Amino acid sequence: MKAYVFPGQGAQYSGMGQDLYQNSSDAKKLFDTANQILGFEITKVMFEGTDEELRQTKVTQPAIFLHSVILARVMGADFRPDMVAGHSLGEFSALVASGAISFEDGVRLVSHRAQAMQRACEAAQSTMAAIVGLDDKTVEEVCAQIADVVPANYNCPGQLVISGSVEGIDKACAMLTEKGARRALKLSVSGAFHSPFMEPARAELAQAIEETTFSRPTCPIYQNVSAKAETDPSVIKKNLVSQLTSSVRWTQSVQAMIADGATEFVELGPGKVLQGLILKTDKNVARSGASTLADLQK
Repeated sequence: MKAYVFPGQGAQYSGMGQDLYQNSSDAKKLFDTANQILGFEITKVMFEGTDEELRQTKVTQPAIFLHSVILARVMGADFRPDMVAGHSLGEFSALVASGAISFEDGVRLVSHRAQAMQRACEAAQSTMAAIVGLDDKTVEEVCAQIADVVPANYNCPGQLVISGSVEGIDKACAMLTEKGARRALKLSVSGAFHSPFMEPARAELAQAIEETTFSRPTCPIYQNVSAKAETDPSVIKKNLVSQLTSSVRWTQSVQAMIADGATEFVELGPGKVLQGLILKTDKNVARSGASTLADLQK
């Protein structure tokens, strides 16, 4: 069984999607539609922007979403997933690719999400750190001892990202280093994603999600919040509302997909981050990816 997976924030690069725009009329139409919905030429930033311009939250999230979803659309009939999943932002790509929400609604929701998260980041100083080389239970136990620090991204066995206040993260990193972490590295991010610090953004996005029509996807989607196969539109919607303040259970999602029969994972979108995480989760499953038209043609 084949699982398609979609990356999250951080995989962007200048020139992303340009070959699709130039060589596929379907892709060009979708990019032009996104420009109109967003109210600015995101294509110009994607194709020609500097790293700094691409790091703007209002650009980064829609850019990665567009790149991923348009790759799936360009595949046409060759895109036949048995299951899908996306890491954080990538869950919106997975929802559009599997038909749970329309492309246009996906663009609107991702733009709304990016701006709401940016406002939440500006409202309170917070950050994240990657903890490498410890088991999840040890990291969870340390987080439980610090009032405003939580596990945020379960990326793969031995790699867990934590979120919280700057002071809390500093304290957690020191404690986890003492516990034997190989690395406790603060990340260059604007805030504590997937933590209670994102509550203002969750409340903002909840209304937009509630007003959006969700359909039954063409295949199960393994959502970040539950790490289970979901097909019920009402459950999918509820989980998506919770996503911003809940942990990304990526390790558990990959393990669940494998338990449910996935033997091959294909990453659609910029970069190869998810392929690396899947390799560290289970070396026995096949992994591949596509970020350009040439990759798809292979």
